[in-house]
Amino acid sequence: MRSKLASEFIAKTQWSDAEMAIIAGDASNRKYYRLKKTSSADTAILMDAPPDKGENVVPFVLIAQHLESIGLKPPSIYAKDEVNGFLLLEDLGDDLLAKLAPNGSEFDLYKAAVDALLHLHRSPLLETALEKYSAAEMAPLGCLSIEWYAQNAGGTGNAKAQLETALFTAIEATETATPVLVLRDYHAENLLWTPMFEAPKNIGLLDFQDARVGQPTYDLVSLLGDARRDVSIPVRDDLLQYYQSESGIDPDKFSANCAVQSAQRNLRILGVFARLCIRDGKPSYLDFIPRVWANLKQDLQHPSLSSVARIVIQNIPEPTPETLNLLRRKCPTNHH
Repeated sequence: MRSKLASEFIAKTQWSDAEMAIIAGDASNRKYYRLKKTSSADTAILMDAPPDKGENVVPFVLIAQHLESIGLKPPSIYAKDEVNGFLLLEDLGDDLLAKLAPNGSEFDLYKAAVDALLHLHRSPLLETALEKYSAAEMAPLGCLSIEWYAQNAGGTGNAKAQLETALFTAIEATETATPVLVLRDYHAENLLWTPMFEAPKNIGLLDFQDARVGQPTYDLVSLLGDARRDVSIPVRDDLLQYYQSESGIDPDKFSANCAVQSAQRNLRILGVFARLCIRDGKPSYLDFIPRVWANLKQDLQHPSLSSVARIVIQNIPEPTPETLNLLRRKCPTNHH
């Protein structure tokens, strides 16, 4: 059914004669295909986002248009079918920061990504009001760590209300700056090196349809405290300092804000990765959990998270190989 709809969508564009090859799926239900014209070397990307699985391309279109208008580099949108969930997008290549960073250029690549964030944070917000990524939304999401990770890894769900209250308090107490557009999935697997364009367009933006209005440090700690790869400590520390001095946020408030935004994100990801395994049959995400845990433990050393840290230590099991095996055994793909 989707392939028929996709063919009908492509037939109405200049890409009707193109060959199509799948390039990626992600943690959602979206799939991506590369289209290559038979008559030339031109390529494009088809995003397949099925509405019946909860996907919606409208926010992607809205945010992409805004990012382009302020001088950043999302893929241009060549054609769209918002009803059936198809977009035909500019092909920005395959040079993900995650792929290039190990080759010795990590600092330069990550600095370009931080510069793109600084540009975003100095730009006006969308005229269309987006929901605020506030303590009221963030605190319950941090509790996914209890619901999906701890409860399936030998822990209990008893501390959920406690954790939510402690997180809410910490987030509210450390909010610093004027809210900005938060892209919410800003990390090296979602950023492309596009040096054919001048900075800040030398970073291609891919995954921003869940954007909200929130704290400027959220995307920064998402980039520098990556769940999927180890960012070298000197690069991370230098770029945190660089962002702080460029943004003018008070250093003490900045470090507290970074720690709390990062802790909430890492708690949420613990739960999301466990859920991807247990509910969605994607056990490979368990491999990232020890890194997420290590990042979380570092966040929790900050004094502004002392009550959150106490609840986490008492109620959320460390991801030992035994703990991860408990989760792995609950993955539906293991039951065939």
